[in-house]
Amino acid sequence: MSRSLPSFVRPPPKIAPLSRAGRWRVSAALILLALALVVQVVLADRERLAADAGWRPWMEQGCALLGCSLPAWREPTAFAVLSREIQPHPSNPQALLVTATFRNDALWPQAWPVLELALTDLDGSHIGLRRFQPAEYLGGTPGRDALAPGQSATVALEILDPGNRAVAFEFDFH
Repeated sequence: MSRSLPSFVRPPPKIAPLSRAGRWRVSAALILLALALVVQVVLADRERLAADAGWRPWMEQGCALLGCSLPAWREPTAFAVLSREIQPHPSNPQALLVTATFRNDALWPQAWPVLELALTDLDGSHIGLRRFQPAEYLGGTPGRDALAPGQSATVALEILDPGNRAVAFEFDFH
């Protein structure tokens, strides 16, 4: 009487090798899957990659092709103050009127920055500091989302007069 062997003892069945056309199809499918994975990773990380000057042009071309969007370029150090002035407010004796003009010197359009105004005393210590959102220093929602390269903007800020202690002021962008 012959006994059949249990399946875990039997040798595995012979698998026929893939033909040349079969190997080509498997290779093509693996390459397509790898490319799809790379595209997914790049799209998922597009905000960080778009913030890098080396990747930005590639990301813009890719998003134009795929129909995705990129956040506006952010390089606060590329904003340059062209002029600035502080004077007593013409209609409120307890206030000051601060005006400034700044320009976007970046290579790409940038989102409107948060504008920081710091008042300092004789020792250079801050006695007042405030950050203004674009809607505050522009007097409403900006008409466009970004400032083009080389484009400038003029702002006017009304602040409370800190008195004689304030001898200097400076702007910073965030």
